[in-house]
Amino acid sequence: MRTDTDLSVRWNAGAFNNGLIFGLTYHGVRWLPKACSYALGDFGTWLAYKCVRRGTDALVSNLRVIVPTSSEAELQRLALLTYRTYARDTVDFIRSLTATPESMSKKIARFENDRFDELLARGHGIILLGGHFGNWELGGVTLRLLRGYPLTVVGKQETSPVVNAFRRRMRDSLQIDSIEIGQILDTALKIRALLSSNRIVAMLVDRHIGRDRVDVTFFGRRASFLRSPAMIGLMSGAPLLPSFMMRQPDGRFVGVCGDPIFVDPSIDREQAIAVAMQTFATQLETQIRAQPHLWYQFYPYWAPESSGHVIPPAR
Repeated sequence: MRTDTDLSVRWNAGAFNNGLIFGLTYHGVRWLPKACSYALGDFGTWLAYKCVRRGTDALVSNLRVIVPTSSEAELQRLALLTYRTYARDTVDFIRSLTATPESMSKKIARFENDRFDELLARGHGIILLGGHFGNWELGGVTLRLLRGYPLTVVGKQETSPVVNAFRRRMRDSLQIDSIEIGQILDTALKIRALLSSNRIVAMLVDRHIGRDRVDVTFFGRRASFLRSPAMIGLMSGAPLLPSFMMRQPDGRFVGVCGDPIFVDPSIDREQAIAVAMQTFATQLETQIRAQPHLWYQFYPYWAPESSGHVIPPAR
């Protein structure tokens, strides 16, 4: 039986995330005009849509859960759009690394429900929660370049050392710090130290890592999100802030903050963690339902044995 870890490794080592293609993309985007980069991305992702059948089938399988009333033809079109949007988001992120505040501001249509200053005034920092949805890397660039907030990104080390080095170098160029997830306790202590300095720590939480997991109801099915953000929020008093950076039809982006989540210290710890992460899962689900082509999961997200298993929302 395939495990979640096996599927995650297969995606991380796949066509988009190998060192050669990522390196060529990085250098090509830096030298080519944006329109040319987009055109090459469209062509490359059309080839991926046609030739990388495992990834395309996985996208269609996931989309079938999100938009169950769509026809197979509509699901195929959404899968191709997902590939293309992912490529264009990658182009825009790489181009943003050399952007000025003026040029960057032209890429942002607006911010909705901006809560950063309000929450930072509490003095406990912010745990910024996202999923593999929208242009999360561009969101980090925006916080640094347009807002000047100190930011640390927490994530799993890439399978490819070349890709890992590229991503770290790109963040370093904007003075965005990185923490690679290791032992859960060690990582948690590092994050708590940053929050005590009133910093923003960003994490993608819709894929669990090993035992760092809590079950949530996601599109009516059981999924495992990271547990540690809620645990750290409970220990530190830091709010969890859902945040999304979403491409619009005109090519600009809208930054959206969800409702802050405060982990309740007055109830049982495990219950408090489960409630907090379920609250985030529900907010993420709402965003994905509105724009399913912005959710970048190129492997079967739900285990085959759960494909027909619908569970009620957590209380």
